[in-house]
Amino acid sequence: MAQIVGDYGIEDLNVASLAQLPFLGKKTVPARLRKDLWHPFCLVEFPRPSQGLLAFRRLREFRRLHETSYPLSLITLAKGQLLPKKQRGKVLMDQKANSIADLAAVLQLQKEGWTEEHVQTRERQIERVRMQKERGKQKYRRRDPQGPPEMGVEGVRVRWTNLLDAEFAETWPEEVVHDGLTRHRYTAALPLVEGDVEQKGRKDVPAALLDAGGKPGSEARV
Repeated sequence: MAQIVGDYGIEDLNVASLAQLPFLGKKTVPARLRKDLWHPFCLVEFPRPSQGLLAFRRLREFRRLHETSYPLSLITLAKGQLLPKKQRGKVLMDQKANSIADLAAVLQLQKEGWTEEHVQTRERQIERVRMQKERGKQKYRRRDPQGPPEMGVEGVRVRWTNLLDAEFAETWPEEVVHDGLTRHRYTAALPLVEGDVEQKGRKDVPAALLDAGGKPGSEARV
């Protein structure tokens, strides 16, 4: 069983990140992120901030669907009876496989790019704001809406604590690079990996992080 939380970077994970976990019964939401129980799961790096923000938003949307639109057979016994409340909570808390599959799907969507309908909708929004400014109807100062963010997965890199976890997804975009992420049993909030010393302090490359919780020294299992 593995619970997953995500944020823009490893250093941004804190108690507030636990708000992503739904309450499914007693002891399903921990009080804090303990370093001996939670460890980095994967780190996704994007070449442009807009790509990372879009991917993070879509991951949150997919996660909400898994928590609210799951098939009833997932929590039903062979005889047609529902699982006990405690077991139902454990089944719904385990989002490891779903999170990996969602990440692969999000990157595939970004590779395919925006649909024509989305581009046309964005262009209409930009035109509406421009006309309102010309007519003087805007009562407050606001930035002009920009066009759709740049898409693509060139330069995207996924660092895994366990590279075998990537096999939970059926396919990945060919351009995505998979690499390892250093892990220790009692890891700090920001594990040191090769190249991090040179990149420390950079703010132009956001990263989405998934954190998996389990027993100390053991891998989270599905």
